[in-house]
Amino acid sequence: MNTIVTFGEVMGRFCTPGFKRFRQATPGELDLTFAGAEANVAASISMLGGSSRFVTALPKHDIAKACKAALAAAGIDTSAIVDTDEGRLGLYFLESGANQRPSRVIYDRDHSSISKTAASAYDWESAFEGAVWLHTTGITPSLSKQSAETTIAAVKKAKGKGLKVSCDLNFRKKLWNWQPGTSPNALAGETIRRILPYVDVIIGNEEDASDVLGIEAENTDVHSGKIDASKYTEVAEKIVDEFPNVSMVAITLRESISASHNNWGAMLYAAESKSSHFAPLDGGDYRPYEIRSIVDRVGGGDSFGAGLIFALTTPDLSSPSIAISFAVASSCLAHSIYGDFNYSTREEVEALIKSGGSGRVVR
Repeated sequence: MNTIVTFGEVMGRFCTPGFKRFRQATPGELDLTFAGAEANVAASISMLGGSSRFVTALPKHDIAKACKAALAAAGIDTSAIVDTDEGRLGLYFLESGANQRPSRVIYDRDHSSISKTAASAYDWESAFEGAVWLHTTGITPSLSKQSAETTIAAVKKAKGKGLKVSCDLNFRKKLWNWQPGTSPNALAGETIRRILPYVDVIIGNEEDASDVLGIEAENTDVHSGKIDASKYTEVAEKIVDEFPNVSMVAITLRESISASHNNWGAMLYAAESKSSHFAPLDGGDYRPYEIRSIVDRVGGGDSFGAGLIFALTTPDLSSPSIAISFAVASSCLAHSIYGDFNYSTREEVEALIKSGGSGRVVR
């Protein structure tokens, strides 16, 4: 089985119970799981039936060992993880929103192990053994100048090995602060433009191209829940014009009616055929999934990326129209599952595509 490698940070995720505010839940119990964009992708690929390997750096202590055990329990190959005396385990705190109150995330990830670990500390030969794909995101290079340089080295080494490379732009304004005097958007743009020449598949949400590359979609206001899906073909074309090495651009299209009610779909642009493929479709027309009671939306984009990569590396799912349909359905299901990992199987994803999502009990 061909292996998908992901590279990035994994953190401890502390979540308030139910939909409590931070001030309601503390002092008190918080739920601890482990998560991170690239780890989420690796876990979801494994759940779908693929082979995944995760590359990161973790400190040498018992919580990091528990983290590694949780990754392995999700079916991820953890053999390429570097144990180091440098840095710490990053954390993030999540307060889940509901209705008109948005979710809130507080990061505590300065000086994490991956932000301090040089590319030379990783055994890339072993990490890429038997692999066909490397996936990373714009989050990892946002953590420090060192992690940015390591990410660039990783994609270069992957391309040198003949692997396909994908990058989820994943702009996080709170994290791009390691170069004083440079705005987060400018620093992200400068850094990501050093990564994208080695990338085959770009993944992003409806805002990322604007935030990172300065390429905006017309007739769209994501904050009011207004998206003109047809305009994202132009966004993808402009990205490919700037980076002709890119073969595909995938953009998720989230319309946030409220924290609990989102419309969810996506577009996949194939550069070779200059064609755009939207999902889900109803009678040939784009009609997003309407998700009215979101259980947990954090990691939704990662589950989309995982579904897309899994589909593109699975022969009977790899055509653009099928791949985007599979990716969107996979990530739709992830909104019904607590935690960052998408515990959905290929069979469940395909059942949603066929049924349209009635939610009837399976007996």
